[in-house]
Amino acid sequence: MYYQASFQRMMPGVKNLLLANIAIFILQQLAPNLNAILITYFGLVPKLALENFFIWQFVTYMFLHGGIGHIFFNMFALWMFGVELENNWGTKQFLKYYFLTGIAAGLSTALFSWGSTIPTIGASGAVYGILAAFALFFPDRYVYLYLLFPIKMKYLAVILGIIEFISARHGGTGIAHTAHLGGMIVGYIYLRYKYRHWGIGKDFFKNFFKGGGKPY
Repeated sequence: MYYQASFQRMMPGVKNLLLANIAIFILQQLAPNLNAILITYFGLVPKLALENFFIWQFVTYMFLHGGIGHIFFNMFALWMFGVELENNWGTKQFLKYYFLTGIAAGLSTALFSWGSTIPTIGASGAVYGILAAFALFFPDRYVYLYLLFPIKMKYLAVILGIIEFISARHGGTGIAHTAHLGGMIVGYIYLRYKYRHWGIGKDFFKNFFKGGGKPY
């Protein structure tokens, strides 16, 4: 995915999230033995988080990643969509939203897999929340899938949401689809309430098939 408007001033929120995630990922790669400990105690393990009250895991799991592809796509999406949101909202509001959706994604995973000892890691839940926010604020903005195929954000967000819903029902892929869906849903509800006086997202589905905007 790509869109031209990403090239604007990067504010502290996105920048520091990128640096923190990348630094921790490098540490994971350089110290395999430490990585196993990090994932066990700082990844999101539902049994530990809910039964042993390792509540910090609902935050720390977002800063751990399982491979170069995992962190690359999460950080790329965070940069691509997060920069403009932070420039519009301000750093405090952006970070509040990021962690709200990330924690909500973690809670979704833990509640739907209560008792599991399988860790969940990655910023994907918060990133899906960012995608939902961008679709609500810029529904007719075009992005380019694989740098080739233009698609409006409102369509992309809904398609991704449907894919995650279907995938969550089937499960067994090793991907935290419930977390992705939880981040999107909580993000949508929060933004609809917070910006209700602006009408953000009010007619999102009503105007789903209406035109507007041109590809760059």
